Amino acid sequence: MPYKAITFDLTSRIATVTFNRPERLNAINEEMRDDFTQLFSELQTNKEIGVVVFTGEGRAFSAGGDIGYFEREWSTTEFRAENHRLTQFFDELELIEKPVLAAINGPCTGAGLQITLSCDIRVASDQAQFGFRENNIGLIPGAGGCSRLVKLIGYGKAKELIFTGEMISAVEAERIGLVNRVVPHDELMSRTRALAEHLLTRAPEALGLAKRILWHSVTSDFQTGRMLEALAQSVLVKSKDHREGIRAFREKRKPEFKGE
Repeated sequence: MPYKAITFDLTSRIATVTFNRPERLNAINEEMRDDFTQLFSELQTNKEIGVVVFTGEGRAFSAGGDIGYFEREWSTTEFRAENHRLTQFFDELELIEKPVLAAINGPCTGAGLQITLSCDIRVASDQAQFGFRENNIGLIPGAGGCSRLVKLIGYGKAKELIFTGEMISAVEAERIGLVNRVVPHDELMSRTRALAEHLLTRAPEALGLAKRILWHSVTSDFQTGRMLEALAQSVLVKSKDHREGIRAFREKRKPEFKGE
């Protein structure tokens, strides 16, 4: 089934997902929400995908939710059910055992910014801007935006960003830890792809388990985190990739990991 509001490209094990509503600054509408459901199944089951990259077509990454979506006369039950679809996609994206990168090419607000919070590494163009402006229409970042943001940039900065609704620059976003890297605009995709290619050289199972352990460590106590690390390490030490890494070290060559 073809996608309606995104494009999908798989080249050399890197899946590039592009929000494709440039005339609406890639605002997320119902068609895109439908695409997300189909997309996650593809990302989860396609064994040829090693790394995922999200970006936007045109001058924006994503302006968030399409305003028309909020103009409907929702019942609270219907709205919660519909919102659950987006929340579930963000949650699944955050836990999928593959690296997920965001190549943020322009304005990134609302639900668009929430998508990047579910990604593992955020690379921003120096022309990108960031903000949560839900308060302008009497709402809050409601699909994990508040809870993920406060863990990423801290309590005080999260309140400032959400309360004021102000847009901040890519440089400021990097300073407060909202993005990992800022690069020249015309190098965004090449630099992000280079990072993706580097991640493809790493041991896939080790990356996947590290992602899981780090996620649980954010909410668990210290002893639980230590226990989870030990369990993951006991699995990885039996892997073929671990043995390949040891051989490569001894032979002074780069390892060739197979995800086994």
